[in-house]
Order: sequence, then C-alpha cells, then structure tokens
Amino acid sequence: MSSDLNISCVVFGASGYAGAELARLIHTHPHLQLNKLFVSAKSTDAGKLFSELYPQYTGLIDLPLIAGTEHNIDTLLSEVSDNQTYMFLATPHEFSHDIAASLLADNVTVFDLSGGFRLKDKNAYKTYYGFEHKYSNLLEKTPYGLPEWNAEQLPEQNLISLPGCYPTASQLALKPLILNDLIKNDCVPVINAVSGVSGAGRKANLATSFCELSLKPYNLFVHRHTPEIEQGLGCKVIFTPHVANFDRGILATIVVQVKNSVTEQDINQAFADKYKEQPLVRLRSAIPTIKDVANTPFCDLYWQLDGNHLIVISAIDNLLKGASSQAIQCANIVAKLPQETGLVSTSQSKEF
Repeated sequence: MSSDLNISCVVFGASGYAGAELARLIHTHPHLQLNKLFVSAKSTDAGKLFSELYPQYTGLIDLPLIAGTEHNIDTLLSEVSDNQTYMFLATPHEFSHDIAASLLADNVTVFDLSGGFRLKDKNAYKTYYGFEHKYSNLLEKTPYGLPEWNAEQLPEQNLISLPGCYPTASQLALKPLILNDLIKNDCVPVINAVSGVSGAGRKANLATSFCELSLKPYNLFVHRHTPEIEQGLGCKVIFTPHVANFDRGILATIVVQVKNSVTEQDINQAFADKYKEQPLVRLRSAIPTIKDVANTPFCDLYWQLDGNHLIVISAIDNLLKGASSQAIQCANIVAKLPQETGLVSTSQSKEF
C-alpha cells in the first residue's frame, strides 16, 4: 500500500462516546484524514466545536459538529463525489437504517456501528429494534464486520455492519469451539457478561448514574444482542447482560460442556490455530480483567477445563474493540492495510 494513501473520513454521531473514539482514532491514523463530524439534526451540540465537548482534544480536533439535516448531508455527498471516503455511523439503529442507503456510492464505504443491518432476518427488527426494516436487499448482501472471522468478505463493499459489543466478546470466545465441533451437541452456551455504563450512551440517565447503580442484570431473554450472537454462532445461547458502575469495558464469563473425548490440548489448539495470526486477539495464561483491556483495541481470552465443563473468559473495551477500534480494523482491511494500523504501535505476542 502506498505510503501517501490518505482517505477522507466522516463521522456521524460524533458527540457520543463511540463517535468521539472514532474521531480520535481517525485523527491519529497514518492513512485516514478526519474531514467532517456530524450530530443529529436536533442535537443541542450542533454548531459547537468537538473540542468543546471533549476538552482533551483542544488544539487537536477543533472541527465543528454539523447538524445532520437533509441539506447538510446532500452538501456532504456532493463534496465527496470524486474522493474516496469512509463514513462511520455511530448513530441510533433506526437512523442508520434510514440514512445508510442514501450514502452509498461507488467511492464511499459506510461502516455502520449500529444494529441497523446486523440481523439477516428483517422480521426480527420489529421485535428487537422497534422498527420495520425496509431494505431486504441490503440485509442480504451487507457483510458482518467481525474481522477475525469475516475479513475476506469486507473488501469491495459499500456497506459493512459492525458487530455489537457483547456479540464481539461472545463470538470471539465461542466460534473456535463451535467450528472445531468441540461442544456437546445438546449444550446451550451460557453467557454472563458485565458492561460499564458507557455502553448505555452519553445521554444522562438515572438508571445508569454511578450514584444509583451497583450491579444489575437487565433485558433477560430479550436483549437485542441475543439473536445477533445466535446468528453468528449458528446455535442457541442463554445470554444475560449486566451493567455495573465502572465506565468502560466488558467481561464475559461463558460456560459450556465439551464432548467427553475433548482434551485441554484440543481446546488450546483450536484457539491457537485461529488466533495466532490475529494481532488484536490475545490468548492469556491468566484470567483477564477489564483493567487489562480498557482503552485498548484487544480482545483477551482465557479458558479453563474441568472434566467436560469449560469456562471461557472474554474481555474487551466496549467502546473500542466492541465499537470504534473494530470499525477502524475493518477500514484497514478495506484499505488493504494491516489490521492493527493506527491501533497499536507494536505487535503483541500471543501466550497461553
């Protein structure tokens, strides 16, 4: 790839936590250029500088937050008509659904961080996302941007749907076991995952206030990430999300039963074979903590076997590996760059 590659980037939803991380990562990326930042048309942040909301970027990212009106978006599309452009949607699910199709063009790649195009079954959107999906043709052909597993599907695409944070942690932990046929046929994986309050977004909410919250499960059996996890794994799961009073990160504890003939070496080999060449998955010899992955683009995995009972621990930063850095990882693949470009400064060794 040419060293002078410079791709223009636009972030929608730039005032939110994931959008702000995207702005930071693009700003420091050697081959991506931060061009414009958008917020919703009615946002009270419209017209402010990004650095007013996030003062740590004063003098670094002083771009204005543009209201996402129809006129402003039309103006944007006319300006990028002759330039290769990456557009990142860190926006509500229905907004991404409504706008993504209008952004598609030969020279534009849209990376959607919302759930607007994650599920292949359009009938599931009414149940899990609260709106009717109108773009069956896009659902069928939009690749799912879990880069460690789907990298070959991403190049030459105009729209890429990024996984949710819980599905990222869960699928990276379980897919090597399922694809190697190590789990008992009648076993339903049990996933208990805890997220920091940033997963609820930036808008103030009493239910996710540090002073009000301790640790609680929510959306039992009906969380919108359940069908996404099941779609990616090809099996049923029992998924219980929790929210706790820390700011960022996800720790998932996953319990399965492996077949009686499966050994610890079989499990070690399954994870090593899949992830030894994947720079942003680290196989750990000790139980990972959220502190280990917070503010990093990594997924840390650890497992322990007792008889045929297997526990797998998966830890990620929900705003990075679960959202923004994973979007950059996919952008790097589309741009034919190493996946870790702009995300880590040195390669990380893998360990058991």
